[in-house]
Amino acid sequence: MTVIHVFPGQGAHRVGMGRELFSTYPHLVRQADTVLGYSIEELCLHGPEERLSDTRYTQCAMYTVGALSYVDRIRTTGELPDYVAGHSLGEYVALFAAGAFDFLTGLELVAKRAALMAETGPGAMAAILGITADRVREVLAGDSAPPVDIANLNAPEQTVISGLPDDIAFALELLKRETRAVVPLKVSGAFHAWPMAPAAREFEQFLAGYRLAPLRIPVVSNTTARPYTDAEAAELLVRQLTSPVRWTESVEFLLDRPEPEFHELGPGQVLTGLIGQIRAGRPALTGASS
Repeated sequence: MTVIHVFPGQGAHRVGMGRELFSTYPHLVRQADTVLGYSIEELCLHGPEERLSDTRYTQCAMYTVGALSYVDRIRTTGELPDYVAGHSLGEYVALFAAGAFDFLTGLELVAKRAALMAETGPGAMAAILGITADRVREVLAGDSAPPVDIANLNAPEQTVISGLPDDIAFALELLKRETRAVVPLKVSGAFHAWPMAPAAREFEQFLAGYRLAPLRIPVVSNTTARPYTDAEAAELLVRQLTSPVRWTESVEFLLDRPEPEFHELGPGQVLTGLIGQIRAGRPALTGASS
């Protein structure tokens, strides 16, 4: 059996998340408050929703709850995972789990990332349901199509696009003719797309002040859909800001491990649902080995 821990990112947040964790790990909560300058417990448990949904706060909250969830899982089960992976912001929790940095260092990186992403002008994102990513690409490659990027490859028929607000609105008009549904996402930035390039450049400079430790557990990268190497960790974290989250391919890689067993740690079961869709879309194995 291959034990795999996966960590959700922005979008899985909700007021009340982490309620069962804050009182169990007060020392880590106090450390987080010192770094952030506000009560992370108050934010997660009481919001308000508008503040918790602000990227500058969402990412810090999701990282904290994800990290505490991982610590709690290891403490209560005594079982380390064989692989870890996270969706977008969740990749920082995966790297914490793998020993790339300690809890506070990870929170410092996340807080800077969140601030830079929030400062990079207005943007928009939308989920495209019911058609393949290849068909989305074909539509967006048309002569009249606006300059939007594919941001998330979440499942065989769930693709997220990202770009400037007017361009996303135009793209949705083109895609509505093709797809079952288009769902605008409640975000204020064009994440994992070309408008994040200025944030990526500044984050690269910030990240240069840190040394990431060798990984003790394989971490599957959003950007490559393959395990990190120690030498490329910082580079991949920078590229992640402007590159698509290749979640379907990442899960496909993990499904090919011996007897994969997934555990989603953090609020909600968004990734569990996506993993189910990806698993269901795989061709059935034929034949048997003797």
